[in-house]
Parts: sequence; structure tokens; C-alpha cells
Amino acid sequence: MNIVILGGVAAGTKVAAKLMRQNRNNNVTIYTKSKDISYAGCGLPYHISGLIPNKDSLVVNTPEKFSMLTGVNVKTEMEAIKIDPNRKSVLFKDNTEVNYDKLVIATGATPIVPNIEGVDRPNVFTLRTVEDAVNIKRYIEEKSVKSAVIVGASFIGLEVAENIKAKGVNVTVADLADQVLPNLFDPDMAQYIKKQLTQKGIRVVNGAKLEEITDSGIKTTRGDITGEIVILALGVKPATDFLLDSGIELEKGAIVVDDQLRSNLDDIYAAGDCALVRSVLTGKRAYSAMGSTANITGRILAKALTGEDIKYRGCLSTAVIKLFDGLNAGRTGLTEKSAELEGFDAISVSLVVDDKAHYYPGSGNFVIKLVADKSSHKVLGVQVVGPGEVDKIVDTAVTAIYMGAKLEDLDSLDLSYAPPFSTAINPLVQASYVLENKINGVLDSFTPYEYMCGKAEGYQVIDVNNSPTIPGAKFVAFDKLEETFKDTPKDAKLLLVCARGRKSYLVQNRLKAMGFTATKSLEGGVNLNDVKIKFAGAIPPQEVRRVKALGCLQDKRYPDVFNVRIITRNGKITAEEQKTIWEACERFGSGEITMTTRLTLEVQGVKYENIQPLIEFLNERGLSTGGTGSLVRPVVSCKGTTCQYGLADTFALSEKLHEKFYVGYHGVTLPHKFKIAVGGCPNNCVKPNLNDLGIVGQNVPVFDIQKCKGCKVCQVVNSCPIKVAKIVDGKLSVDPNECNNCSRCKGRCPFKVAEEYVPGYKVYVGGRWGKKIAHGIPLTRVITSEEELMDVVEKAILLFRDEGKSGERFADTVARLGFDYVNDKLLNSKIDKAAILNKDVKGGATC
Repeated sequence: MNIVILGGVAAGTKVAAKLMRQNRNNNVTIYTKSKDISYAGCGLPYHISGLIPNKDSLVVNTPEKFSMLTGVNVKTEMEAIKIDPNRKSVLFKDNTEVNYDKLVIATGATPIVPNIEGVDRPNVFTLRTVEDAVNIKRYIEEKSVKSAVIVGASFIGLEVAENIKAKGVNVTVADLADQVLPNLFDPDMAQYIKKQLTQKGIRVVNGAKLEEITDSGIKTTRGDITGEIVILALGVKPATDFLLDSGIELEKGAIVVDDQLRSNLDDIYAAGDCALVRSVLTGKRAYSAMGSTANITGRILAKALTGEDIKYRGCLSTAVIKLFDGLNAGRTGLTEKSAELEGFDAISVSLVVDDKAHYYPGSGNFVIKLVADKSSHKVLGVQVVGPGEVDKIVDTAVTAIYMGAKLEDLDSLDLSYAPPFSTAINPLVQASYVLENKINGVLDSFTPYEYMCGKAEGYQVIDVNNSPTIPGAKFVAFDKLEETFKDTPKDAKLLLVCARGRKSYLVQNRLKAMGFTATKSLEGGVNLNDVKIKFAGAIPPQEVRRVKALGCLQDKRYPDVFNVRIITRNGKITAEEQKTIWEACERFGSGEITMTTRLTLEVQGVKYENIQPLIEFLNERGLSTGGTGSLVRPVVSCKGTTCQYGLADTFALSEKLHEKFYVGYHGVTLPHKFKIAVGGCPNNCVKPNLNDLGIVGQNVPVFDIQKCKGCKVCQVVNSCPIKVAKIVDGKLSVDPNECNNCSRCKGRCPFKVAEEYVPGYKVYVGGRWGKKIAHGIPLTRVITSEEELMDVVEKAILLFRDEGKSGERFADTVARLGFDYVNDKLLNSKIDKAAILNKDVKGGATC
């Protein structure tokens, strides 16, 4: 049988290989438009970051290797332009025409590129092929790209964002939809994901329609967004334009097939991104542009084509994504919103559960949203976010849905358990228990989405955390319930809120037993919900402390007015950011902006109720607030990059320090504040030695004394600003312990004595300025590589976290431990980073 396959990536190669294994007498030929076949499209983003350094690793098989392994003929760079079902032939762009007995169309899809001005600029890319990934990586590296815009916040867009961010590039993701991962996650889960992305330094702008691409970024309905490179990740469309007059039934460009992947025309089949499938849950046609779907349907197609009675049951749009190190997301089936649109009596529950035994090192949380049909209890879908193996939860749910399971069918599943892997009751089973309780009326709750939509209006918030957590809420200790609520009407509308939702359920159970009839538990607690209380009167002290940690400092003249500190990344901001700050000042503040001594800006006169809108406004435009608390503080630097005396690129270095330690360590509590300053030369304009850690650019001289003539008027001596260069016994003499390595003497000697210098960095530790003053002490050697410098800075922060005492500055720690000990730790010792980061540390900073 002569079988022609159009397309040679996932579906095409899977069909071809299986056909040959089914019957070696088949004559199977793949014709593909590309030069490559069988490449790992899903791995392309990871080549951009360098996680997969060799592009050849992404090519599963070369045409030659594939032919040798399978016996399939492979013809590359052959683009089909027309098929003739009556003559059973395919015409290619080079005018070649071939006949077939059976035709398989697996041409995949192409990236969607909008018809707007600027899409043909050299800095605009899509990502579909290995060559695309190589070109993006090359452009970022050759152009030293510092900022990128990703247009599209679905899976591919967020994967690209993570991998470009990993290269030290500032990333903004823009999408027309009002949430990330639209149609894949419900709005409440998407909001949680967006919050995590923002905290990791990825700017997300929703509701932004792309209007134009310029030489400096993009223009959208939400304003201009700056980016030196633009990646279009707007999704894909089936590559089927050549089929328009073929008679093959298409729906939105995709080939309509039956459960054996047959088209409406005899002997023509289709699979992969060019074809439709069906939903397991609804039975309706669905589009699933996933490598997994392509491979599964490809195998079934091959077996059906060769006579086996096999059918494809359908897809669930199952997907999983690594958002960044420490956060993954997965989903399958229907979202709550889509289930409602499909006519199901949809009900859901959201909860935060341990991903493994809570006492086991490296344990974290899963955020799980489970969706079911309230009437039948059938499982409809699940969404999971967390640092652990979310795919395990998703895949268990996939199995349940395919088997038509009800919630009760999950209750006694004998799923694997050991502390390093899971909890004694599997997280998905826990979610099932809670949803059963909700359906049966044992739990009365609001979902995070219902809370977002204002369903809790009129309820009194009751804080049932272990200690007061929610500013303005009434705190109730678990052992004081009867005493606290003895005089409260039994029909009082009480919203019970804890950290994750479990304790509020237990409190509700107790209150129901006491006769209360109108309580609600907030699913996911403060982990998933931004619980706000409207204050009547003065802002309570705990709320003042909370917003202070966000960079909002109370104006002592007024009870409800704050000055909000905006981080400027070493004092350097763009014109676009200046405009944003100006607009924020006009909209949310008094119209005045002040500058701090740490090179940040403060919007003055912000009313309490405007704090959150201001922060959200800034975050959407790539700016953030902060700069307070027992944390690494914003890095400051002088203008060594441009200054005539600068010996180091202070802008670039301070931005790297900012990203790694201010952003990267922002959740790491220290005994006190930790300030870092970068100076470009020994002029010390930014006072590095009065910071917890100061860095000064150096040029260490390597004098060639043999060339010295002992001149009576020595140019090296004359040029030395601190007068440590001298002529002794007819030769130049410079005490290396006195020389400040400023390199003012470089090139001054006509006999070339002062020509060679070693660039590096002097590092001061233990400086401080304020109520107490301490001058930092320089480490005993100059650091000569940026890599070692970053390592030393990290060691200093970790040493302070590990051996510092709560409330003491690093200067106190250095004095108490002894400089020699600290010097040895930073220059010669290894530090157990993981163990130190797992410690509980109480911060002592009051501002």
C-alpha cells in the first residue's frame, strides 16, 4: 500500500513509524516543508535560556536516521500546495506530483501573526521551529538585550517569558484577555498565578490589545510597552490553507475527522495540530494543539488505517507548565466557567494542601481547584499550582475522568504514600473529600472567585488564624469560641478566614453545633484571597506595619495618609517609567514626588484606600514598591559606567545585584536590613564603606619597576592623588596596602612603568550609617571576577542570616564574630545555602 504523509513532526512521524511496524510491506513516504523532522517543539523555550544548550538535542531524529530506523522514505523541503481527491494525488510547490493509496495530513500549525504595522521588524520573532529558538537566543546574546515583550499569556508565552527572564532580561507579558492562561484556568487560579509571576519580576499586562510594533516595543490599548525584542505568542492556526478547495471539511481551518481520524473524503486521514478531535466530557469537537495529542492520535490513526477496530476516545486538554523554578501549574478537563457554559451543574472547591509530609525537607503546598457536577458528582476537571509535581495530581484526575469516576470513587483509592513523595491522604483525595462535604452541606463556603466578585458583601470577617493576621478583622482564638460568640445572634453573617481554609471549616463546624446558621468559610484562606477590611476611623497598628512592609510609610501628620516608596533599580529609570510615576502621583497621591537618600522615589500623600490601586497600577507597568523591612534593600550605585573616573560598569553590576538579591531574595527574612552600595572608583561618592556591604571598582597596578629610570620629576608620583607613590633609592615605590588602586597613574610614565593593571573589586563588610556609625572593613584581597564577587555577596547575606542575631546590623555581627572569621568565611569557606534558607529567622528592622 502506497501511503503518503504530509508533515514530519509529531503526528506525521508517529503515524509513519507505526505503519511500518504494523506492516513492513507498506510503502510509506513523509513529505515535509521543513528541513528538519521529528524535533521537540515543546522543548524550544528551554534552548533560549541555555537550559538545553545544544540545539541538536531538540532534534529527535534526522531524516536519514529516521529512515534507517523505520524504513520510511523522507522527503524534506517539499511543500504541498494542492490535493486532488479524485485523482488521489498531491501537487507540491516544485511542481512534483505524487499519487497515493492513502493520504495522511499532518501538516501541523503555524504561529498567528497579526496584520499590523511592525510585524516584519528584525527584532520580532515567533517560536515554532528549532531555527526560531536559535534565532531568538542569538539575537538576545548578540544585541545584549535587556528588555523583552511577550505578546500572549498562554502556555508558550509564559514558557518563553520564564526562559528569557532566566537570561537576565526584564520581561513583560501582554495579553488581550483579562487573565493569564485564558480558557485554561479559572479567573481566581489565573489571578494567583499572575501574582506569583509578578513577585518573580515578570510584568503582566492584561486587557492589552496589540496595535503596533515599534522600534522600542509595542503599542497597545493599555499604553506603550518597552522591549528590545518582541516575541509573538498569540497561538497557532492549522496549516491547511492548501486544502481550501479540496472538498475536505474544515472548521475554523482545522480538518474535521471521526473517531478513527478519517476525514469526510475516502482514504484521507488527519492528525495533529491541523485536525480537530473531540472532548471526552462534552462529545463536541475540540482543538488540541498538544504534542501528546498528536502522538496519541497518530498511533491510533496508523492502527485504524491498517484495519484494526480502534477508536480515539477524545481529549481533556490536559496540560502542565513550569512557570519558573519553584512554581508549576497543570490542568485537565473543564474549568468551572466552561462547565457551566456546557450545561453542567458545576460546583468547585479550592484549597491549599501540603504536597508531601509537611515535616519533610523541601515540602511545599499545592493549590488545587477541583470541579465536579453537583447533581451526578462526576469529576469534571482539576487545576493545580505549586512548587512540586503537579502532574501527578493532574494525571490522577485524568484517569478518573476517563473512567467516568464520581467524587466518591476517589475516596478509597490506594494511592502511593511516603513522606518524600506525598501526604498520607493524597492531595487530590483531600480535595474530593472537601468537595463532597460542600455538596452535602457539611461545608458552607465562598470560593475565591465568589469572594472576588463581592459575594461576601455584608459578612463580618472573623480572623481564625493562629494569631491576628487580617488587619481590621475580629480575631477569635479557637479555644475561645463559646465565650466570644455567646451574645452574637445565631443568624449573624460571619465569614470565617484562616490561612488555608482548613481551620475555618473546623470553626464553622463548632459554630454550627452552637446553633449558628449563616456562617461561611473562605476557601483557600489568606493564601488565595486578598482579604480587605474597610476601616472606620484610624488605621490599626498591625495594618500600618503591613503596608509599611510594602514600602508605604505613614505620614505622621495624618492618620490615613502614606508616602509610597517606588523602587528605581540603582536610581536609574526610563522616561516611560518617569511618566508612569508622574501619572501615579497625579491619580493616587498629592501630586508631589520626593527622592530618598537610597535613590528611590516616594509618591507623597497617598490615602490608605488608594494604596492597593496604586501598587497594582505600578505593577502592571513594571514598577514595584518596597525598600523596607528586614530584607536585602534596594541596591544603590554611583554613575561609574559613565563617569570619567569609573573603573567598573556600576549600572550593569548593580542591576545584576538588584535582580539576584533584592528581587531573588525578597522573601528571605534577615536579622535586620542589609544595604548594598556599588562605587565605581575610590572616590567613594556613594559611600560604599558605610553600607552593610560595599563594592568599589579597582584597577590594581602591576608596575614594571625594571623600566623605572628614577626620574627626579616622576609622573607616577605627581599623578598619585593620595601621595603613596614615592621614589626610594632611585626607583618607584608604592606600598600596595596604601594604594587605593584608582589607576590615575596609568600610562603616565613615559618609560611604560605603569601600563599593566588588573581590574577588580574591593569589598567592604560591616559598614553602617545612622544612629550608630561603623566604617566597613575591606576583605583581605581584591576580587578579580564578577562571578566570585556575586558569590561573596551571597555568602555575606547567608552568613548574616545564619549567624546574625535578630535586631543586630551586619556591622554588629562582624564585630561580634570577628573580622578574621568573617573574612575567611566569605573568601575561603563553603556555606550550606539550602540549610540556611530553611531556617526560621525573626527580623528586627523597624523601618
